[in-house]
Amino acid sequence: MTPKSRYVLDGIVPILQTPFHEGGTLDADSLRRLVDHVIQAGAVGVICPAVASEVHKLTPDERRALVEIVLDQARGKVPVFVGVSAGSAEESLVLARHAATHGAAGILAQAPEAIGADGGQLRAYFRTLARGVDLPLMIQDLDWRGGGMDLALICELFEELPTFRCIKVETVPAGPKYSRVLAATGGRLHVSGGWAVTQMLDGLERGVHAFMPEGSMVAIYRAIMARHAAGDREGARHLFERLLPILAFANQHIDISIQFFKRVLVAKGIFRTHVVREPILRLDGVQERIAAGLVDSVLALERDLN
Repeated sequence: MTPKSRYVLDGIVPILQTPFHEGGTLDADSLRRLVDHVIQAGAVGVICPAVASEVHKLTPDERRALVEIVLDQARGKVPVFVGVSAGSAEESLVLARHAATHGAAGILAQAPEAIGADGGQLRAYFRTLARGVDLPLMIQDLDWRGGGMDLALICELFEELPTFRCIKVETVPAGPKYSRVLAATGGRLHVSGGWAVTQMLDGLERGVHAFMPEGSMVAIYRAIMARHAAGDREGARHLFERLLPILAFANQHIDISIQFFKRVLVAKGIFRTHVVREPILRLDGVQERIAAGLVDSVLALERDLN
């Protein structure tokens, strides 16, 4: 058995959204404010860019600029895992080496969609990354409609690749897979949840080490985790239930989530605009009214926590 200890990154590790000016260009000042905001709210690390960052709509130059800004702003405060998912292992490796050059703590990678569930190609992709850059690797096990990567393959890669230390499970359903991965690796593989934050209490009961939601509600998520860790299960449940209407609306679709939480960040004075890039499933008039009310709910909930 590989002599690995569990990578310690326990708590809330948000995915940072990408702020844009009205003209659609990257807003560096808003991005720096977001980094400061999540750290002040209690984030133990950050991830950028990833799905919630609209990463597939960024040019290679924008991705590099985004990473450099975040690493500069977070330096010495919290670790930054840089998302390096791309269309091929070679492209991902270029991004990973850029991240390493600029001081990233680790990399987050999802295999290219074209690979699908092909075990041989998945092995080759993650081996290329793990052997090509000396940074902790977090595998993003993302499957919007199914069970994601095969458990045997996860265990095989964990034992084979020294840098593979973390996995972000975003599958349907997520809870049982958390438990299976933790059991199969003897608790040595760091396990986190992302899109399945609507099942946060389930994940906490199963011993998940971190949650990786978007970046506008870190203080609320952190408070839920803190209450649960202190043995206040009822307090954690009560706070989570106040959050559920917000999550139920936002988690209808990733495009709704991106648009809604940018509105929260504008309301907080962190982002100048809630501009998003096309193509995106736009909110209609009814959703805009609902979103406005739920933004107020987020602000009220945070005021109560303070």
